[in-house]
Formats: sequence, structure tokens, C-alpha cells
Amino acid sequence: METLRVGIREFRDKLASFLLESDTPVAITRHGDTVGYYIPARRKRNETDRAALKEASIRWQKTLADEGISEEDTLKDFQQWRKRKHK
Repeated sequence: METLRVGIREFRDKLASFLLESDTPVAITRHGDTVGYYIPARRKRNETDRAALKEASIRWQKTLADEGISEEDTLKDFQQWRKRKHK
């Protein structure tokens, strides 16, 4: 598996993304030198967690349908929010 190299500031700024979304090991660098590694460990969800996620998904889909909002509309809004946040 390939290791992603990121600077320490970028790692700090995007820490939540690395912790929650990354499947790839990360080499953390400072001035080009590797100062540490982050190796993601996936938490296994139990049946209660899966059931809660499924219920949340069903409720979310119903809310979208009731309000006449498409998934594409939601995605566009989220992408616009992220662009504004990262400026």
C-alpha cells in the first residue's frame, strides 16, 4: 500500500478527514523530513451501530422527499459550503 506524504500543517488542518476517511497510511513531514506516521485503524461497527445508521438513512431520505429536495441539491449545497469554508 502506498503512503501519502503530507506536511504537518496540512495534516493538522485536515486531521478530521485523515482520522475519519483515510484508508491510506500517511507520512507526516516537516520541511521535507518525515517526523511521524499515521496508520488508520478502522473501527468495526456492531449490529446496533449498523441499525442506527440504516434508520438515520431512511429518515434522511424521507425528509428529503417530504421537502422536495433532491440528493443532487444537497450535494451542490455541501460543495458550495466547503468551497466557502476553505477560502
